[in-house]
Amino acid sequence: MDISQIDSNFRIETGLDKTDIKFYDVKNPPFEIDGVFYESGAFRRMPESVAKATNKGVADLHTNTAGGRIRFITDSPYVAINAKISSPGKMSHMAFTGSIGFDLYVKTNGEDVFVNTYTPPTDIIDKYEGIIEFGTAEEREITVNMPLYSNVNELYVGLSENAAVMPAKPYGVKKPVVYYGSSITQGGCASRPGMSYQAMISRALSCDYINLGFSGSARGEDTVARYIAGMDMSLFVYDYDHNAPSAEHLKKTHGRMFDIIRGKNPTLPIILLSRPKFRLSEAEEQRFDIIKQTYDDAVRGGDKNVRLLSGRELMRLAKRDGTVDNCHPNDFGFASMAAALIPVIKEMLPDV
Repeated sequence: MDISQIDSNFRIETGLDKTDIKFYDVKNPPFEIDGVFYESGAFRRMPESVAKATNKGVADLHTNTAGGRIRFITDSPYVAINAKISSPGKMSHMAFTGSIGFDLYVKTNGEDVFVNTYTPPTDIIDKYEGIIEFGTAEEREITVNMPLYSNVNELYVGLSENAAVMPAKPYGVKKPVVYYGSSITQGGCASRPGMSYQAMISRALSCDYINLGFSGSARGEDTVARYIAGMDMSLFVYDYDHNAPSAEHLKKTHGRMFDIIRGKNPTLPIILLSRPKFRLSEAEEQRFDIIKQTYDDAVRGGDKNVRLLSGRELMRLAKRDGTVDNCHPNDFGFASMAAALIPVIKEMLPDV
């Protein structure tokens, strides 16, 4: 498809030093948006009505674009972005390239290969732009990962005005894997979006995914459980141990959430995770036992599509070097989590 057919009159003010650049709104075909959708002036991970009915934290964070991806094929010798951002995630323990930045991958010999990051300025307020050069004009399949802890209100891709653009090839697993959980699920503290464990799994197994991680706000409420139960997904992964305010709350909600989702999805593969930590305190062990009880009850009831991965298994590769603060994984920790989950997901999704 000739990219000029998309919108020949579209113009974006830019400070990039390119005389042939043309910007295009990613909400228009043939650009593919995965992991998020556009509603009421922002990209979102769930409908605003569901988020507001869950809790204030989810209402505030559901517009963070964790897991959002823009996919397309182009022969442009460069790909630029121009992003309008609100509430950029500036945190002392997480790189701006992960919380606010975008990164870009190119499919090479069947493998998604990291090229570079669109690094945000440290004084970012509400927008920024960047460009990644390839050096040659040849056809490439592109994935641009969106920020983990910022709201993206608008996103434009800049390509050479003479470049062609086509839809990306479908994922091998088209129905998304859905992840629900805490700040760890959301991606804290990956150095860039492509280093979240879900992104690593997606690249390894060619599967779409939706990230429903809500920092400090995942509490297993019936509202979010019912919403997830109604999603069309290939597999469900959940862990909100860190956000359950007490062991009693976890005990009250964890098995119930499983039952709500299983009730509407009797054969759906489900993976239960405990907090990704190599050594647990006595109190943390008690919380793990609650999660294991959900698993044991399901197995005793004849459920053959449920698995449990402990935090120790998730951190087996990284051990005690897998976090930035004894809680949130660094890139090594996320790689350790992905390494533990990939064989389990492959077992549960035999077509992968």
